[in-house]
Amino acid sequence: MLSNRVQVLSESLTIAISSLAKEMKAKGEDVVSFSAGEPDFDTPKAIKDAVIDALNKGCGKYTPIPGTPEVLKAIATKLERDNGLKYEPSQIITNVGAKHSLFNIFQALIDVGDEVIIPSPYWVSYPEMVKFSGGTPVFIETCEKTKFKITPDQLKAAITPKTKILVLSSPNNPTGAIYSREELLALGEILKGTKIIVASDEIYEKLSYDAPFTAAASVSDDMFKRTITINGLSKCGAMPGWRFGYMASVIPELNSAVKKLQSQSTSNISSIVQAGAIAGLLGKADDDVEMMKNEFIKRRDVACDMINAIDGLSVVKPEGAFYLFINCSKIEPDSMKFCRRLLEEAKVACVPGVGFGMDGYFRLSFATSMENIIKGISKIGEFVKNY
Repeated sequence: MLSNRVQVLSESLTIAISSLAKEMKAKGEDVVSFSAGEPDFDTPKAIKDAVIDALNKGCGKYTPIPGTPEVLKAIATKLERDNGLKYEPSQIITNVGAKHSLFNIFQALIDVGDEVIIPSPYWVSYPEMVKFSGGTPVFIETCEKTKFKITPDQLKAAITPKTKILVLSSPNNPTGAIYSREELLALGEILKGTKIIVASDEIYEKLSYDAPFTAAASVSDDMFKRTITINGLSKCGAMPGWRFGYMASVIPELNSAVKKLQSQSTSNISSIVQAGAIAGLLGKADDDVEMMKNEFIKRRDVACDMINAIDGLSVVKPEGAFYLFINCSKIEPDSMKFCRRLLEEAKVACVPGVGFGMDGYFRLSFATSMENIIKGISKIGEFVKNY
């Protein structure tokens, strides 16, 4: 009965673990969940006030497919102010979260047999979207020695005549790795002379701690022309449930194709969400973002120290995002087994590394209170001691 394309999909492991943890909590079990990929802070007041004002002014109608002129101008302003990127509003499209941006891009660009290079570990949805589009994911494995970043030599070796897209994620989910300007330039040198498009997922942009963030499209004219900048306000604007994402590209045929695709699927994203997003894009919530960032740094440092004090576990301190990607291979190389037992026996929810393409690791989100971090990691320590 079901189509072949939908049957190749796997359920998002992060959402599955998070849902299971919520179910256990609903039954009265004392579960500490480190599985969620969303900030635990409330949406900034300036954004909520902007929505209330828009509602009172009757903001509830359809908008143009890419977004209102006001929100597109706000995105263009943000990209030039923060990233030195000059896009025309006509080169920007708003989507139902950055996940939707990526889905549309893959659907618009990939044919059966096309290859998409994805550094591993990767966000769980990248390869699933590629497969749904008929493409073939090609993984480049990274390691702790390179801080989970690919090298130019690895990229060069992975390119074939079928390569269509390179996916970059910086700051990365699940490792928190951030590519420097020099590293992006070096990767860009490998791509020169090719028609490979770069899909740059920059959703954790403002949650960069020990290394400055650099937009992939900003490092050279060649990279600007081949890069699709993907961002949103789910993580850095504490708006995960609002579903506000966007893409920016100077590739006219791609932009036309995505607009056409979106016109036949979601149409415009919520008019109310667009109105609220303008406040976040224009910097009216910057103080709130800075507060969140400082709190995440405190949590990260405590969580890293606690994990590295547990015999058998280790973690490379992430440069950005709000995750720890923890090496548990000395205790249990089967990350699914480790996380299943951790949830059943210790009542702590984490996401197995196998879902991110790297077994022997698990992801812990520190987007939760310091109290939960101390309580939950203490439980992990006891669990490991008795494993």
